[in-house]
Amino acid sequence: VFFVPLSVPLSRLMEGLSIDMYLPTEPLLAGLLLLYLLKYLMGDRIDLKVLRHPVTLAIYFHLAWLFITSLTSTDMLVSFKMLISRLWFIVGFYLLATQLFREERRMHTYVWLFIIAFTGVIIYTIINHIPYGLDNQVMAHRVAAPFYKDHTSYGATLGFIIPVLAAFFLFIKREDINTRFLMSLLILLYIFATVVSYTRATWLSILASIGFWAILKLKVRFEIVLTGLAILLVLFFSVRTDMMVKLEQNRVESSGEFSEHVQSMSNISTDQSNLERINRWSCALRMWQDKPFFGFGPGTYQFEYGRYQRSYEKTRISTDFGTMGNAHSEYFGPMAEAGIFGLLSILLVIGTTIYTGIRVYLSSKKNSIRIFSLAVLVGLVSYYFHGVLNNFLDTDKISVLFWGYTAMLVAMDVYHRDKPEEDEEAGETLPS
Repeated sequence: VFFVPLSVPLSRLMEGLSIDMYLPTEPLLAGLLLLYLLKYLMGDRIDLKVLRHPVTLAIYFHLAWLFITSLTSTDMLVSFKMLISRLWFIVGFYLLATQLFREERRMHTYVWLFIIAFTGVIIYTIINHIPYGLDNQVMAHRVAAPFYKDHTSYGATLGFIIPVLAAFFLFIKREDINTRFLMSLLILLYIFATVVSYTRATWLSILASIGFWAILKLKVRFEIVLTGLAILLVLFFSVRTDMMVKLEQNRVESSGEFSEHVQSMSNISTDQSNLERINRWSCALRMWQDKPFFGFGPGTYQFEYGRYQRSYEKTRISTDFGTMGNAHSEYFGPMAEAGIFGLLSILLVIGTTIYTGIRVYLSSKKNSIRIFSLAVLVGLVSYYFHGVLNNFLDTDKISVLFWGYTAMLVAMDVYHRDKPEEDEEAGETLPS
C-alpha cells in the first residue's frame, strides 16, 4: 500500500516491451496471489462471513463473467492478462485486506500508509508545476509523472482521500491543538492539489459526493431521493433539445483561468477532451451493439475501437492504433468489452457496496465506525461518479483505494457494526 503511489510503470524504465506493469507493486501483488492460493490449498481460508457477504458474491459474479468473456474474447491473451491483474488486485486489496481489517486501527494504518507516500507525490507534483506556473493547466497533465501518467488518475486519488482526511481530523482530541493544526494543513494541501490538478472530473465527482453526504447526514428518505431523481430525469428529457443548443453554443475551452476551466466542462463543440470522450463512448456503444452479450473481451477495447470511429466524431487527439487508452468510463468500457452482464456486474458491486456502507453508517453502535464508514463511503461515491468520465481500475493507483475501501466497509459490516462503544477506546489519535 505504501509503495502504490510511488510505483512506476515498467515502460518508463524499459521502452519497447510488449507488456507493462507497475513496479514494485504488481509483482508484489502477483506474489500475494500465489501465496493466497497456496494457503487456500493448505486449508487456511478467508472467514466465511466475508466470503458469503453480498459484496463478495457480487465480486464473484464480476470475476466469473470476466472469465467467461475472456474465453470468447477476440484476443484471449490480452483478456486473460487483464483478468489475472484484476484477480491480484482483488485478492490483495479486498480478500486479504478484510482479514487485516478485523482490527479497526489497521484500516486507519492502511490509509495512512497510502497518504504518507501520496503526500510526497503531491509535493513532488507541485514543485514540478511551479516553474511552468500553477495556472498552466496544460503542464498539469504531466507534472505528476512518472508516478501518475496524467492528471486524471492523480485527481481521482485526491477525491478518494479528502473525505477520510476529514474523518481523521474528527478523531483527534479537541485539546490536541498542535495535531489538529498539522492535520488542517494536510487537508488544505490536498484541497490545493485538487484545484491545481485541473481535473474537471474530480471537481464534479467531489461535488456529487458532497451531495450524497448531505443526503445521508440529513437522513432524507429513499423514496424522496428516488422521486427527486425521477423529476430531474423528466425535466432533462423535456428540455434536452434546448439544453443541447446551449451546450453547442459554449466555446469556452479548458485553461488555467479557473472560471473558464469550469465553464469548459459543458463545452461539447470545441473542447478536445470532451469531444474525445464522446467519441470513445460512441465507439463503445457501437461495439456493444455488435456484441451485446459477450462483448469483445476484457482489455480489448483499445485495440478494437478504432474501426468504430466516425470521421465526423474524431478529434485532433484521436487515434486508430490503440495507443491512447481506453473507453474513458468504468461503465461504457465493461459494456463494450464484456457485454451487458459486464456492465451489470460492476453496477452490482457498486450497489451492494453502497447498501453495505449505508447500513454500517446508520446502524453501527460505535461512533468512530459511523464516522469512518461515512468517510470511506463518500470517498468511494466520489470515484463512482468519476468513473463515468474515466476508468482506472486496471491500475494499482486506484485499485488500492477502490477495493481497499470496499474491503473496509465489508469488514466494518461483519466485524465492527455490532460492537458497543465501550468495547474499545472511543477516541482515536493520529499514529506517531
